[in-house]
Amino acid sequence: MGLVHLSQCELNGNPKESSPFINSSMASDMEKSQQYDGKNMALFEDEMDTSPMVASLLSSLANYSNLPTGSKEHEEAENNEEGPRPSKKPIKAPQLGTLMGVYLPCIQNIFGVILFLRMTWMVGIGGVLGSFIIVFMCCSTTMLTAISMSAIATNGVVPAGGSYYMISRSLGPEFGGAVGICFYLGTTFAGAMYILGCIEILLIYIVPQAAIFKMEGLEGPEAEAALLNNMRVYGSLVLGLMALVVFVGVKYVNKLALLFLACVIFSILAVYAGVIKTAIDPPVFPVCILGNRTLLTKAYDVCAKTVELDNDTVPSQLWRTFCDSDALNATCDEYFSNNNVTEIQGIPGVTSGILAENLFGYYLEKGVILEKRGLASVADEEGPSPTSNRYVMSDITSFFTLLVGIYFPSVTGIMAGSNRSGDLRDAQKSIPIGTIAAISTTSIVYMSSVILFGACIEGVVLRDKFGEGVNGNLVIGTLAWPSPWVIVIGSFFSTCGAGLQSLTGAPRLLQAISRDGIIPFLRVGVCARLCVCVCVEAPMCELFPVSLQVFGHGKANGEPTWALLLTAGICEIGIIIASLDAVAPILSMFFLMCYMFVNLACALQTLLRTPNWRPRFKFYHWALSFLGMTLCLSLMFICSWHYAIIAMGIATCIYKYIEFCGAEKEWGDGIRGISLSAARFALMRLEEGPPHTKNWRPQILVLVSVDAEQNVEQPRILSLTNQLKAGKGLTIVGTNVVGTFLNNYADAQRADQSLRRLMETERVKGFSQVVISSNLRDGTSHLVQVGGLGGLKHNTILVSWPQNWKHPDSHLRLKDFVEVVRETTIASLALLVPKNIASYPSNGERFTEGHIDVWWIVHDGGMLMLLPFLLRQHKVWRKCKMRIFTVAQMDDNSIQMKKDLITFLYHLRIDAAVEVVEMHDSDVSAYTYEKTLVMEQRTLILKQMHLTKNEKEREIQSITDVSRGSIRRKNPTSLRVPQIGEEGASVAERPEEEIHLTLTKNSAPTGHMSHNTPGGGTASPDCEVQRTWTDKGGAKDQSQASAGKPEAGKDLFNMKPNQFNLRRMHTALRLNEVILKKSKEAKLVLLNMPGPPKNRMGDENYMEFLEVLTEGLNRVLLVRGGGREVITIYS
Repeated sequence: MGLVHLSQCELNGNPKESSPFINSSMASDMEKSQQYDGKNMALFEDEMDTSPMVASLLSSLANYSNLPTGSKEHEEAENNEEGPRPSKKPIKAPQLGTLMGVYLPCIQNIFGVILFLRMTWMVGIGGVLGSFIIVFMCCSTTMLTAISMSAIATNGVVPAGGSYYMISRSLGPEFGGAVGICFYLGTTFAGAMYILGCIEILLIYIVPQAAIFKMEGLEGPEAEAALLNNMRVYGSLVLGLMALVVFVGVKYVNKLALLFLACVIFSILAVYAGVIKTAIDPPVFPVCILGNRTLLTKAYDVCAKTVELDNDTVPSQLWRTFCDSDALNATCDEYFSNNNVTEIQGIPGVTSGILAENLFGYYLEKGVILEKRGLASVADEEGPSPTSNRYVMSDITSFFTLLVGIYFPSVTGIMAGSNRSGDLRDAQKSIPIGTIAAISTTSIVYMSSVILFGACIEGVVLRDKFGEGVNGNLVIGTLAWPSPWVIVIGSFFSTCGAGLQSLTGAPRLLQAISRDGIIPFLRVGVCARLCVCVCVEAPMCELFPVSLQVFGHGKANGEPTWALLLTAGICEIGIIIASLDAVAPILSMFFLMCYMFVNLACALQTLLRTPNWRPRFKFYHWALSFLGMTLCLSLMFICSWHYAIIAMGIATCIYKYIEFCGAEKEWGDGIRGISLSAARFALMRLEEGPPHTKNWRPQILVLVSVDAEQNVEQPRILSLTNQLKAGKGLTIVGTNVVGTFLNNYADAQRADQSLRRLMETERVKGFSQVVISSNLRDGTSHLVQVGGLGGLKHNTILVSWPQNWKHPDSHLRLKDFVEVVRETTIASLALLVPKNIASYPSNGERFTEGHIDVWWIVHDGGMLMLLPFLLRQHKVWRKCKMRIFTVAQMDDNSIQMKKDLITFLYHLRIDAAVEVVEMHDSDVSAYTYEKTLVMEQRTLILKQMHLTKNEKEREIQSITDVSRGSIRRKNPTSLRVPQIGEEGASVAERPEEEIHLTLTKNSAPTGHMSHNTPGGGTASPDCEVQRTWTDKGGAKDQSQASAGKPEAGKDLFNMKPNQFNLRRMHTALRLNEVILKKSKEAKLVLLNMPGPPKNRMGDENYMEFLEVLTEGLNRVLLVRGGGREVITIYS
């Protein structure tokens, strides 16, 4: 169809994991369609894309090969670049078994530089017992980790990334990314450590003359600085050379891998052979001791003060080193004069009994001379010179935890087998057996080495890190047979190979992390040219913004070039540190953290008992995994507590970074399982009883309406929801789609997406819920009833005031609103109704001043006190001050009420101004009487008359005109006129508002008349009614409209206002008058919402009362309590 120059993976920056299951890209659409041709499967044709046939599924599983981004595929890609192939090479099934695929790679990665360069020194400093404890702890940690890793690795295929893949798929992308980066840094610093070991062997034991910064004649810090500078220069050169080798072709590294492995094995065998030989014929490696101090080999030619030459006593080189002249009466060093020179064997042999002397530790401070235990000596009163170049001295201060940090890298490398799972014939079998066997082998070697080194080598030689007392030989080399050079050459090539392996593996690990797309800073947005060729026409090319994973791509063969450059740069940091003893604890931290999370992943999966957790490896237990995790965490702080804190800080920062702005991934991880288990446990606990008043918080169900495009009609209500969420409670945003589930499911999905987008925009953390129902009323009722789960249910309903409720088209919304009020009352739910929601502030607005006024008329459980407090926690309302008004009747003591209210607020810890408003009893005004009467007349007329829409409108207009005329004709001086507003302007000065009456079929009428009309006279109610209906025009229209229904006309002309409605209207007008006077300029007014009428015929009257109560106020929040206390004075 067309040619696209960028794959889908590159375009969206979020590649999918290859899978042999549903929606796999292995088969083209044509192949899929052909699977059903000529078969008795026509019944399933419609589900072909989502449900493949069993035969094709099994075929895909049989041919499934998800090789890691390791050496094999890149080597094949490089071979393919050499020239075109006449035909596609058939894919070979993986052939590696347990020995070649897991055991030997693990052996090669575990044995390394620490064994050859620091193991003997560790035994000499820590003693046989201390060193054995260190080795046992570290080997036990890796063994427990291997058991956990085997369980995870045998629970499915482990593709590229090894431990990163296992952790990320078990603990989620946040943990996976954090630990993956730590594992990457550990592997990178391991490369630096191997390179430093390689340079140390080269400059100290092979060609010391190659040093650029000469160390001859330098003492103390100067000699140390020269050595470190040589390490930095040569380390940088070797790093560049190794990076070039990896860049040119990883196939060369693979071809040399067998050579490096052979060097390691032969070196270890040479050590064991040397141990056996010491029992028969110990090698001659003399060590010269002055008193009990070990002398440098370069300080003497003969281990004696003088020598006999031709029957003459002449001074030796040692004499000239400690004395000021060659004369026998020369002035010599006091310690030299007082102590004798003795020569001891550096390798006394396994049968010599030296083990008892080396059993316990001998920790040294930096600059302390190495002394032999058990030799008597005359102490030097002045002490040795700190810059003395005569003795073997300690180069660092040593202690137990330092030894742990330096040694632990020698047991890492256990992931080598799991990283090669794609190359194995039977990964489920080979990985556990090979890994555990390799750890067992290396553990035996390490533990036996500790004992054999302590039993064969003199203590002062063991503590001699660089072999300065044994003629500059590698200490472990002095024990080897047939020659020390076997160990020197073998360890040199071993460290070179390990460094190349690290520079090969670390970039591929970073590549795997980048391709998962979970860490945003590993993705770089660029503009790429996308070319599409349609048929044979010229390609059409355009620039499109593309998110490319720079560190996930490289050369054409997949070699991660950019990742290699980054790895080399980080590795250079370790080279600049230049000390192997300083770099080793750093990478120990990162590896320990990685192993800790492998154990955690296995323990979680086991405890959660997820259905997909079915490892073939059965010899695991959550207690073992937990023990391994505890050991890893303990070793981290034992090695270096400050390095441990830094490593955990790095992992935490990466975790929070991925959580905050990383790509969302759903890998069925264990953390999600923990969330589900914790949620289930919490829900079960919530079911035990209602929350205490101190724990009550608004769990809000927000009822919104959507338009035909499934967009929210009043989005500002979610802004208010966000501002109310200082209570940190549950939020559910619900809406209703009218229709049936089968026909309108797509509309419901669009509505749900619209709700989610709006919630994200308004930063409302919660859940969306869409209900499909045959009508609006049922859908809203269903949301109120079934929202939430178990004890985590909403206790508050937030619904906006129905705009234009008087309009005929909004009659259903009017009924739905009043029914919601009734349902919340029955269900004991709190209700919040914001009026004029469009005028409410958005989350970006700020009020720099103003008031939030609370009109506390009836007690609602404290909702009116709690809501302003929650609002003022938000930055929009933070600068607003709170005022509380309450109403005092004639019999109330307003002064005492104010004192009591102030005390109550003090105990509630709420800062607010208090005012008590006195409302004295007064007569019902003529305006109130007329307004109530007109409201009831409309209701009765439209109830009894079955009129068409046009007739209804004419009838409404006639009633309006007649009623207005009746009110105008009354004497304005004989009735009490309500005074409204702070300026004292009378109601008569306000303009009239048009009357709207609406009636729909089979429903009760609604009506509204503003009270902003002139007052009337003192005529009786009967006269008022009579006048209303005897004016010219009004009676005529009424008689015409009511022809055939004399009872209706008679009732209408003789009716009186219902006393209940009259009292309610009177209260609404009086309260509105007082509220306008006090709170007209307030930023928000909260007041109690009256309850709905029990008789549904009075719904329109109820809405009219609420309109009158809130008229003239900009922002009003009507509040109904849920029938329980929500705020308390107690702690």
